[in-house]
Amino acid sequence: MKPVNKVLIVGGGIGGLCAAISLRRQGLDVDLIELKPQWTVYGVGIIQQSNVVREMARLGVLDAYLGAAYAFEDVAIYGPQGQTLARIPGQRLAGPEYPANVGISRLALHHVLSDTAAALGARIRLGLAVQSLEQDGEGVDVGFTDGSQGRYDLVVGADGLYSQIRGLLFGDRYQPRFTGQAVWRHNFPRAPHIDHLANFQSAAGNAGLVPLAGDLMYLFLTSHEPDNPWMEPGTLAEQMRARLAGFGGLIGELREQIQDSAQVVYKPMEVVFVDEPWYQGRVLLIGDAAHATTPHLGQGAGMAIEDAVVLGEELSRGGSLADQLQRFMARRFERCKFISEQSILAGDKEIARDHGFDRIGLVKGMLARTAEPI
Repeated sequence: MKPVNKVLIVGGGIGGLCAAISLRRQGLDVDLIELKPQWTVYGVGIIQQSNVVREMARLGVLDAYLGAAYAFEDVAIYGPQGQTLARIPGQRLAGPEYPANVGISRLALHHVLSDTAAALGARIRLGLAVQSLEQDGEGVDVGFTDGSQGRYDLVVGADGLYSQIRGLLFGDRYQPRFTGQAVWRHNFPRAPHIDHLANFQSAAGNAGLVPLAGDLMYLFLTSHEPDNPWMEPGTLAEQMRARLAGFGGLIGELREQIQDSAQVVYKPMEVVFVDEPWYQGRVLLIGDAAHATTPHLGQGAGMAIEDAVVLGEELSRGGSLADQLQRFMARRFERCKFISEQSILAGDKEIARDHGFDRIGLVKGMLARTAEPI
């Protein structure tokens, strides 16, 4: 079987762009296509926990965005009125010169990743999707929606929760499932003492504050939405305030400042996990296309970034492509399944209002597991 030299990446989100960077650093020829005709970035901010900082350093992009991010060390868990329940120190897995954790706006992260991928020579085309895909033992013939065609040694589906490439591989076998919860987000000026990831627990849900820059933080909230209702956009501020009613302290103070529905980002939680090898022949899924989970542990994007790093490493090692993809799965499957299952468990316990659930133990277990080498 011929070695991999030319790769198509479908999807220009965090996982796809990191894969482009990882593969270009291995000297592979990379095309990346993105369905959206212009770069748009959904969401507010993102947490780069210690394992992710380690992998971003290995990708060679961490230094580029530290100046646009907020570095912090610890994770603290509080009660609904702000009383401290636990403070978990961070681990500097990327090395003593790097922080344990980073908070960064999704837009800033996108600029770092897209600029780096382009600078490294990845060919990026927007407003383009796969029209057809046919593979044989030596390559994959791809037809694009603009009428052009290409032949590749490997196609990487990094096209998210509603992945077209997953559908081409597995049909309707794996469909996103609504978990019964949603997540709300809103930006605020950073409070001086929010210099760490601050998680607040209550019987009604889970909220948190994440520093993104010297003058910026965001508030997130998870809520039980059993019927996955349509949220009228003009009511989002009122709806978010209502769901924060059980919180006091700083969260309670911030609640009353949520007045502009246009500043509220609302997203129902949907999950999918491909419970078999994420590839067929020369087509592979990574990131949310293979293992989309809930944000309870802050590791969804992190798992996609790890996928990208591991893929680059395995494609640079010996053996056939089948050998390389099997090694990739051996390093990724159980780790991603653990994160998926534990994240969903946290949400299920919130829905059940299980006061005996050990969230602190869950977080510590996640941090220990993700600190392990990939």
